[in-house]
Amino acid sequence: MIDQKHVDALYDCDVIDNQGEKIGSVKRVWLEDGTGRPMWAEVHTGLFGMKESFVPIQQGEVAGGGITVPVSKQQVKDAPSVRTSDDHMTDEEQDALYRHYGMIPQAKTGEHDRIDGGQDRRRAAAQGNATRGDALGRNEMRAEGGRGTGVRDEGAEVTLSEEKLDVGTRNVETGRVRLVKHTVTEQRNITVPVTHEEVRVVREPAKGTAGKAFTDESAEVTLHREEPVVQKRTEATERVRLEKNAVTEQREVKGEVRKERVEVERDDEPRGRR
Repeated sequence: MIDQKHVDALYDCDVIDNQGEKIGSVKRVWLEDGTGRPMWAEVHTGLFGMKESFVPIQQGEVAGGGITVPVSKQQVKDAPSVRTSDDHMTDEEQDALYRHYGMIPQAKTGEHDRIDGGQDRRRAAAQGNATRGDALGRNEMRAEGGRGTGVRDEGAEVTLSEEKLDVGTRNVETGRVRLVKHTVTEQRNITVPVTHEEVRVVREPAKGTAGKAFTDESAEVTLHREEPVVQKRTEATERVRLEKNAVTEQREVKGEVRKERVEVERDDEPRGRR
């Protein structure tokens, strides 16, 4: 159970729902006038933490730097808006929160019972529509008990709500690009100069005496030629890699939101003049 000694520890701590999912972080704690008992946590929720919601913390448990509450994140998301003035809630605003979370306040005791089963329902029925005790005062993480509620004029009011669009971004996979290396064969024609030897007969006058006259004699030379020789070697010619660049563009997001409006009707005027 949460009591006054936990107030300082609640500031900026995480609020965890009954499924273990984070709801948001505590920005203010609302205390019961007179007793100073923590009753509600004003929690920043939504995609950018811009929405303020009220979460019941009477039956919460503080542990590990966070507070676990017996309600779901969806309940908090759907909770009615509370427009507080002079750091107080009106009875109507409190009634709306109690109805939304399925809670019944006991008369002038500061205690609140969740409607979990038949026993609680019978007890609530036996008490009837009990008058709630003092209004709740807001204290930014300090207990200032003993402050009573002022006298309010009798009147009627309705609470207007409207929906807001929370826009963000998420990463999705759009495709994959890969480098694949293949081996291809192509024909290359290269011109190579080659040399070969040819023979020619050269005649010139002889000098001196004849060597071996009138005998058979022969002389020979060896001819050579060059032939193309092809050899292959492997060498690196180029490196290819993939790089990713982030490109930012503007996208227009559309969505329908609902908004409540109020009209004033009087029963003492003709319908055409309203």
